[in-house]
Amino acid sequence: MRRQTFLAVMVFPDEASVFQAYRLLHYHGISPEHLAIVGSGYSNPESVGLLKPMKLAVRKARFLSVTLGTLGAIAGLLLVVAAHLGWLTLGELRTPLLIPALSIVGGFLGAVIGALFGLFGEGTTASIYRHHLDRGQYLLMIEGSERLVRWGQEILSHYSTSSSLY
Repeated sequence: MRRQTFLAVMVFPDEASVFQAYRLLHYHGISPEHLAIVGSGYSNPESVGLLKPMKLAVRKARFLSVTLGTLGAIAGLLLVVAAHLGWLTLGELRTPLLIPALSIVGGFLGAVIGALFGLFGEGTTASIYRHHLDRGQYLLMIEGSERLVRWGQEILSHYSTSSSLY
């Protein structure tokens, strides 16, 4: 499965340089719908999907908790049905408490794993960019096809203090 859109984020020290870079990209034919300036007086981080690290951790934890809790309940149901049909001979599998127990354990593990992925995965990247914004710097984001994003990076390669493509 191939990605449809790519994202590049460039950090600029002040408003004048980020706006100059924005105008340069626009001059070279990159549509404003593929560009976003994030910083004081422009888009806020939440509007472009740059959530706070704790929000990312809670969102991931909630998603994986529900997912793994559901999978745990399904696994418990399958084990109980298999035990009642005689496919498994363990007596402990005949109890109906196995379904909620596996659901709770799956939900708890999902919450822990989701929080860790949220904090140390996407949360780390978000906190780096938020650190730049807190220092009064600006972000210029280019989103689109790989070719468009690489072209934008080439145009701005000598303006940016750092960049990332993911």
